[in-house]
Amino acid sequence: MPVPFETFSAELTYSDLPPDLLWVLRRSFTDTMGVAAVASRTDMSVIARRAAIALYGVGDAGAARMLMDGRPVSPAGAAMAGAFTIDAVDAHDTTSPCKGHVGSAVFPALLAMADAAESPLTGRDLAAHLAVGYEISGRAGLAQHATCADYHTSGAWTAVGVAAMAARMLGCDAGVLRHAAGIGEYHGPRSQMMRCIDHPTMVRDGVGWGAPSGITAAYLAREGFTGAPALTCEAAPDFWNDLGSVWRTVEDTSYKPYPCCRWAHPSIDAVAHLTATHDLTPQDIETVEIRTFHNATRLAGHAPQTSCEFAYGIAFPVATMIVRGQIGVPELDAATLTDPAIQAISNRITLIDDPHLTKISQGKRWAQVTILTKDGRRLADDPRTPRGDNDLPLSDAEISQKFHLFTDPILGEARATELEQLSGAFDTLDAQDTARLIDLCCSSG
Repeated sequence: MPVPFETFSAELTYSDLPPDLLWVLRRSFTDTMGVAAVASRTDMSVIARRAAIALYGVGDAGAARMLMDGRPVSPAGAAMAGAFTIDAVDAHDTTSPCKGHVGSAVFPALLAMADAAESPLTGRDLAAHLAVGYEISGRAGLAQHATCADYHTSGAWTAVGVAAMAARMLGCDAGVLRHAAGIGEYHGPRSQMMRCIDHPTMVRDGVGWGAPSGITAAYLAREGFTGAPALTCEAAPDFWNDLGSVWRTVEDTSYKPYPCCRWAHPSIDAVAHLTATHDLTPQDIETVEIRTFHNATRLAGHAPQTSCEFAYGIAFPVATMIVRGQIGVPELDAATLTDPAIQAISNRITLIDDPHLTKISQGKRWAQVTILTKDGRRLADDPRTPRGDNDLPLSDAEISQKFHLFTDPILGEARATELEQLSGAFDTLDAQDTARLIDLCCSSG
């Protein structure tokens, strides 16, 4: 018999977590905190934290420090500010089958609840809570995408997973947890992802509202507020029949080498491969043709004016890789947007809506790139999907390199190294070391 999601969420223990799941959660902890560090310097993060200070004062739920900031607000306020912070740099872990992100909502919610908790938590506690947040979020996302006509942001379905995780952290039983998930689903942001693709702004992927919605739902349910059922959990059984025996988190979680939309990544990988293989310079390139799936062509982004437009683009990030040979911290600087060499290449990129690639881009993201050189060569790369998916995984060394690229300039090498060591083995920590990990995540940079 399938395990009801509320029973699974309320009763899961650390001993139930398989080694491959723990490996994913460790990688995601490190990777997400690296993104949080670099993103804490963005305007989007600064604005979100100012709003949290203004709106979410400390109350009976306790004080939770905002990510990479240190100032105390309520748990919902810290989750809101933290989720907007992580979402400000589009480099956090992703789930291609859900066309979205789990960690950017679950981690700030987890850390907010842990920081405000009356009793200290161990790393094993955090691991079991995280497993619930990830697994319920991912399955709710799959169910929502299969049953709703519109393409909603990650905030819509992570609100359900965060609600289940937060209710568990409050010690709620399965019945109360079921109401928390229902409240989180009902009040979570059913925001339209393609609106942000067509008109990129700081609303991004909706997690800045999904995370606090989930926490608020848990507190409401604990006080007796009703809201069951969560239809994504209870009216779509095909996505829940193997809950507890198959871990979607292991199968679906992937990592991003570049700080921009996943849909652009196969094209970025392709131009990196072609320019290296054929020893091309930007001056050698006449035009670039990118054949990809329909929604990706709506990214476009030939001349972004903001970091949001850069994140939700293909042409300009691809041009950046051609000119700079990387898309790292320096490329996140606003000066990149006015680089004439990058702009010149971006203007010569054409995006082509390919019906076949659209058809096969179900749970994957396909693109095929051809470079035409000024001396008349036509250099075609094979169709490809992004590095970082489970069939082309990033190594632990690559995750570490990315982490230090993002954190060392912000936190300093010593703090970054300690954060990497503790987050990469977080489930083995006792309460004292877990408190130190939370300090590293939640104190100012």
